[in-house]
Amino acid sequence: MTFHWQTRPPIAPDGPRIATGKTAGAPRAPGEEHTPDNLPLEGLRVVEFSHMVMGPATGVILADLGADVLKVEPPGGDNTRRLTGSGGGYFAMYNRNKRSLCADLKAPRGRDLVYGILDAADIVLENFRPGAMDRLGFGYAELSARNPRLIYCSLKGFLRGPYAERVALDEVTQMMGGLAYMTGLPGRPMRAGSSIVDITGGMFGVIAILAALAERNASGRGQQVTSALFETTAFLVGQHMAQQAVLGEEPAPMSVRRAAWGVYDLFDCADGQLFVAVVSDTQWRLFCADFGLDALAADSLLADNAGRVAHRDRFLPVLRRLFAGLSRAEAGARLADAGMPFAEINKPSDLFDDPHLAHAGLAEVRLADGEHAGDTARLPKLPLEMAGRRFEVRRHLPRVGEHSRDEARGAGHDGDQIDALIADGIILET
Repeated sequence: MTFHWQTRPPIAPDGPRIATGKTAGAPRAPGEEHTPDNLPLEGLRVVEFSHMVMGPATGVILADLGADVLKVEPPGGDNTRRLTGSGGGYFAMYNRNKRSLCADLKAPRGRDLVYGILDAADIVLENFRPGAMDRLGFGYAELSARNPRLIYCSLKGFLRGPYAERVALDEVTQMMGGLAYMTGLPGRPMRAGSSIVDITGGMFGVIAILAALAERNASGRGQQVTSALFETTAFLVGQHMAQQAVLGEEPAPMSVRRAAWGVYDLFDCADGQLFVAVVSDTQWRLFCADFGLDALAADSLLADNAGRVAHRDRFLPVLRRLFAGLSRAEAGARLADAGMPFAEINKPSDLFDDPHLAHAGLAEVRLADGEHAGDTARLPKLPLEMAGRRFEVRRHLPRVGEHSRDEARGAGHDGDQIDALIADGIILET
């Protein structure tokens, strides 16, 4: 199916809208080269009302893929900009390639300005409490009446059902959805070490948006789509629900799971830890040959995986002594030569210097807030390629209200009117 987005031209990275020499979002000719000015979602106009992680993660995926994403911030800016502790990186990671309009949506003139912008939008994103957007006058019913082609993506704690009005967070649904149970130790549930449900829920939001765009391409009409944290968590642990259905027994936490493979363990090397997996009989033979483990290779009780699972006590002490005498680099080189799955045990800070990630997977993002505003950070790009191309930063993190004047001008306001909006605190420009 070929998409032809009907929307406004894109915005220049540092100024007003620019012409690109072709219709915004026009389909490429067969074989036409992909270029930085020719992105998959180019020409799509997205207006994002969001904070924290789930909504911004949805927006940054669309933005990295070429959509023009306008982040609407409240007076003073999104509070996510000012988070510290584990929330200190939320804004920096999930708001590149976006523009910022800072507007008072409780003021009639602020609402009118944003209504004018939304009338030309393709997609709205929002991740506020149930009913919050309706109370502001920006619910789906009102906006779709003005703009029937609008795709309205709500990112919530729960889909329809008894829990629909409950407030949720990533960690809340990890606990109630069984993910924390499967991650932790018995009696000690532990959240995953990332906002994994927020981020994955945002990904499902993008999938729903793209499906709705496909339907709109056929019908000409938009729709409301919703992604939710709890249902995302249930999908993530669905493999364990299926495990119980198939095997007839309740799964134990992954930390104490019954071994499925003979070698699937952490080993202490001379200078750190490695995770090593040997998950087939062929791999076992190669592993033994590469490390000179002739006696283990000749042991008939260890010839197949079932035997290795049953007799781990016969070989694990040998392997632990082996790895204790090697550095991680030495062990890793030999495991790589043998074609074994293995991994260094790293911290997030180690990824800044990871040679594979540094090859093409990190983007330079200029920070917008706090004492490090103006500095750059090397942060992960979208984890995908299209036609061999990774997606880059076209626009650094926006300052609060950095594009308010441009948006007001694009909505038909002249210079005096914009100055009045700024003077009266209806919009903020920085």
